[in-house]
Amino acid sequence: MIKYQRILLKLSGESLAGNSDYGISPDVLSRYSSDIASITEMGVQVAIVIGGGNIFRGISGANRGFDRIKGDNMGMLATVINSLAIQSAMENAGIKAKVLTSVRMEPVGAYYSSSKAIEYLESGTTVIIAGGTGNPFFTTDSAAALRGIELKADILLKGTRVDGVYTDDPEKHPEATKYSSLSFDEAYTKGLKIMDLTAFTLCRENSLPILVFDMNTPGNLKKIISGSATGTIIK
Repeated sequence: MIKYQRILLKLSGESLAGNSDYGISPDVLSRYSSDIASITEMGVQVAIVIGGGNIFRGISGANRGFDRIKGDNMGMLATVINSLAIQSAMENAGIKAKVLTSVRMEPVGAYYSSSKAIEYLESGTTVIIAGGTGNPFFTTDSAAALRGIELKADILLKGTRVDGVYTDDPEKHPEATKYSSLSFDEAYTKGLKIMDLTAFTLCRENSLPILVFDMNTPGNLKKIISGSATGTIIK
C-alpha cells in the first residue's frame, strides 16, 4: 500500500558531508540513493530539493564580508553540485534521474518548469531541482515548499538528523519530548523551528503537509510511504 503517490523530498546539504565538516560523502550518497530507489520501485514519484551548506552558505558568507546577493548565488551553485552528485549516485543504483535548474545552465541541467518536471515524474523519472528558487534571499526550504506546491506533491518530506520535531533541540537537551503531530497553527504559536517562516507559510497557506523525519536511518523513507508512523507530521 502506498500512502503518498508523489513526494517532495527536502535534503540538507550538510547531511551529504557525513562525518566531515564539508564536502560530499560517497557513503551517504549510496545510502540515500538506495533508500530513494526502494520507494521509486513501489511506484512513488519523487522530486528532490537539496541545500548547499556542505559547500557554501550564502548567509554565512555575508557574515564574513561577502556581498549577500553574490553569496546566495554561490550557494545556489553549490546546490547544483550536490544535485549532480545525487543524480550520479541514483543512476548508479539504477534509478532514472534528471536535474532541472532554476537558472539556465544547459547542458548541466535542463531549465526548470513545473510542466516539464511533472512530465518526468509521471514517466517514472526522479526529478532533482537545483538552484533554489533562482533568487537571492530565499532558502532551499522555501524552494522545497514552492516546488512541492507547483508539482502538486502529496507531502513535503524534510529529512534531518533527528527523528522529528521536539519541544527543544534534542541534541542539546536530552529531556526534550517529541511531537507525533502538530497543526500549522500549533507549530507557529510554539515557535518551533521546522522550516524558515517563508517556507512554513507557503505550506500552511497551500495545505501542503510537512513530515520531519530522520533521513539517516535506513528504511525510514519506505516506512513513511507504507504508512508507518515515523517522524512528526505538521498539517
